[in-house]
Amino acid sequence: MIKIIDKEFIPYISDKEIGERVKELGAEISKAYEGKKPLLISVLNGSFIFTADLIRTIKTPVEVTFIRVASYEALKTSGKVREILGLKENIFDRDILILEDIVDTGTTLEHLMEAFIDLGTKSIKVATLLHKPDAQEKADKPDFVGFEIPNKFVVGYGLDYEGYGRELKEIYQLR
Repeated sequence: MIKIIDKEFIPYISDKEIGERVKELGAEISKAYEGKKPLLISVLNGSFIFTADLIRTIKTPVEVTFIRVASYEALKTSGKVREILGLKENIFDRDILILEDIVDTGTTLEHLMEAFIDLGTKSIKVATLLHKPDAQEKADKPDFVGFEIPNKFVVGYGLDYEGYGRELKEIYQLR
């Protein structure tokens, strides 16, 4: 068990399990984008570790960029998306793969999909390390999913609680 600020968390997904699943996702993405050069758009802050590990397993040329959007306040989603740092690349007629740390309500994902469609992308797919199908209310299910998890709060491997816990190698679940 670990304590972050005022909450206790218990081990949930080991670093070994994460590493194995990320390699599998890299193989799936490589196959899906064979012969293409997709633009991977990593959603900060939570997906930076997932992105770094994932791109090293993809066997097709990729370009990577980062955007920052937020819809979280403490332990729950606010239901509103605030764009903080926008996209600089031209995505017109590009194959786009959005990289997320976690998809729960789908609010952020729906916002991004609508924005990217309006910018004329050729195709849009989504890869997420974690998916909470019971919490998802908006957007379609991600195309590439590392782990489906219950609707419980998690930290580690890039995910945080009040800005802390991102550095943890494993994923921990709220006790």
